[in-house]
Amino acid sequence: MTTEFDLVVIGAGSGGVRAARMAASHGANVAIIEERFFGGTCVNVGCVPKKLFSYGSHFPQEFALAEDYGYSVKGWDFDWATLRDNKSREISRLNSIYQRILNQAGVTIFEGHGHVLGEGKVSVGEITLSARHIVVAVGGKPFVPDFPGREHVRISDDLFYLDTLPKHVAVVGGGYIATEFAGILHGLGCKVTQVYRGDLFLRGFDDDIRGFIAEQMEEQGVTLKFNADIASIENSEGEKRVTYKNGERGVFDEVFYATGRIPKLDDLFAEGAAPAMTDAGAIKVDEGFATSVPGLYALGDVIDRVQLTPVALAEGMWLAAQLYGQQKPEATMDYHNIATAVFSHPNIGTVGMTQEQALAQVPAVRVYKSAFRPMRYTLGDKHARSLIKLIVDDTTDKVLGLHMAGEDSAEITQGFAVAIKMGATKADFDATVGIHPTAAEELVTLRQGVRITA
Repeated sequence: MTTEFDLVVIGAGSGGVRAARMAASHGANVAIIEERFFGGTCVNVGCVPKKLFSYGSHFPQEFALAEDYGYSVKGWDFDWATLRDNKSREISRLNSIYQRILNQAGVTIFEGHGHVLGEGKVSVGEITLSARHIVVAVGGKPFVPDFPGREHVRISDDLFYLDTLPKHVAVVGGGYIATEFAGILHGLGCKVTQVYRGDLFLRGFDDDIRGFIAEQMEEQGVTLKFNADIASIENSEGEKRVTYKNGERGVFDEVFYATGRIPKLDDLFAEGAAPAMTDAGAIKVDEGFATSVPGLYALGDVIDRVQLTPVALAEGMWLAAQLYGQQKPEATMDYHNIATAVFSHPNIGTVGMTQEQALAQVPAVRVYKSAFRPMRYTLGDKHARSLIKLIVDDTTDKVLGLHMAGEDSAEITQGFAVAIKMGATKADFDATVGIHPTAAEELVTLRQGVRITA
């Protein structure tokens, strides 16, 4: 067995697989090490199963809507095990595809725990591998704070494999994962309370979007408990008895913690082999993803820059081209105007700056907003709504930010992200003829803006 390589990648998630595959395509002799599952968090306990569950959780709403169009949908039933197991079968298929992609690219696969021994040396089990370059792409893991009763909580990974679906749950956290899980569980028929220690969840998103999502979720029946934090949890005959820091109490079947993710560095480095770390506990890298150890690189969630799958993919591709490609990429990775989505209920699509971020960089902006009822809900009394918002530099007319909450927001935003990345102005938007009748046309028919100064 070959134990000498040009490149050894630890972690077969999105970034690691892309780095390994692209480096091999450039002619490098590459090995990859994975101890858990191929495809990483996104494929196995993240983006993909979450989106499948999100699809599944919308059917009750669709059945209700169908009646407004003359269909009689009565007596339907939901079987959690069917959704769970069909999801698991699809994830297994994707795992096999990732392995096949690596094999076809000529990458040598080692299954086990990768352990960096020192410069150019990695162990996996009893085998020691040598490489000119090592890439750490092990991703992150859920973080649960330390408090009495911590052992009684579930993490986000657990939702995808529950034996039975709980009737009454608390979801703790205010980021992507917590807000998405609250919507999914509610859609599947659970009674849901989302608990967040701050004034309003989805910190970092535009404030209008954050407030709108809160209103819509409460309208749907999710209980939002802001400025609240759990002090302790007791397990009593299967019930989770929660005591909040303000003395209030609550009882739930399950408590899911989605309070962020931290780099997965468990037993990754031998003594004296660890690179410099950031204050937040991530691996510190320069603009070329190099660590403080010669020949050791890191990318993806383990460096805690932008924790998004497409970003890890782009980083892996950039680094492989930089190390082994004949044509070198741009001097540094471009992290500006990265579009993203939150598959909350309703979902969010966003690209560019928030209003607050824009006013920190330019003297004045023009803000255009529209809140409306999607057309397909107009035949009944459902209260679903959408909100769109454009933020424009008042001096240059350049569109600095685009934010949307509501049905199909993620799909719509992806297309407009190209225009934002190219530097489109509000005049460019105005000159574009809309597709009627669609929600997306609202973005090219906004006329009344409000000028706001810093």
